[in-house]
Amino acid sequence: MWSTLLQRWHQHREQRLLAQHAIPDALWALTLARYPFLGRRSTQDLTELRRLSSLFLASKEFHGANGFQVTDEVAVAVAAQACLPVLKLGLAWYDGFVGIVMHEGEVVAPREVMDEDGVVHAYDETLAGEAMEGGPLMLAWSEVAPEALDRLEGFDPAYNVVIHEFAHVIDMRDGWANGAPALDSPQARARWAATLEAEWQWFCEQVDAGHTTVIDPYGAEAPEEFFAVAVEAFFVAPVELRHEQPQLYRVLAAFFRQDPAE
Repeated sequence: MWSTLLQRWHQHREQRLLAQHAIPDALWALTLARYPFLGRRSTQDLTELRRLSSLFLASKEFHGANGFQVTDEVAVAVAAQACLPVLKLGLAWYDGFVGIVMHEGEVVAPREVMDEDGVVHAYDETLAGEAMEGGPLMLAWSEVAPEALDRLEGFDPAYNVVIHEFAHVIDMRDGWANGAPALDSPQARARWAATLEAEWQWFCEQVDAGHTTVIDPYGAEAPEEFFAVAVEAFFVAPVELRHEQPQLYRVLAAFFRQDPAE
């Protein structure tokens, strides 16, 4: 009885949130047109993506930095791309944070690193986005806007800063970013580690040799960055990734329960 009542309460709450944060038809159609990798999905997928996007908007808080205005177009563009990786996994993967800070352009952040001799080196890093455990998540609209895709067309067809940063969120669900999201069993974790290590090593060899890769060369920096850029490619350029690194594609397809190349 209590479980039935609780289920009904959740259903009622969800319907209320979906009504309060409904995405207008025209805005949804515009978003799909501006981001073609979204529009290529099946009708069933798009229906679920729209539902998750509304619930995402209901659960997250957008903030514009330095006077940037977070319009409905901005919020829906981020929500739709963020929800694509968890289309079959559910929004619970994003429960660990609430805030999303939107900047108009890239952000220059001061950094410090200590070398092996204990000497601290200071430098500036230009960021298009950043995900931190517990949030908030930061994005630069200049790198999210459709114009960014036009600018990069033919140069980096797999680039997507929203998917990249939310891949880090998925990776950090078990407490830290290491290129291995939370998996159900030790056996699954072992298979994941073995496959990703081999795929990363092959990828790093290609980058070191100066070969062009579907995945952004930035993935050679560390396993967690390889995971994030691989997830970008998986959703934005899936056919190309499946052709270049089929084993990596199969592992990602099994985890995300999606086969976007099809």
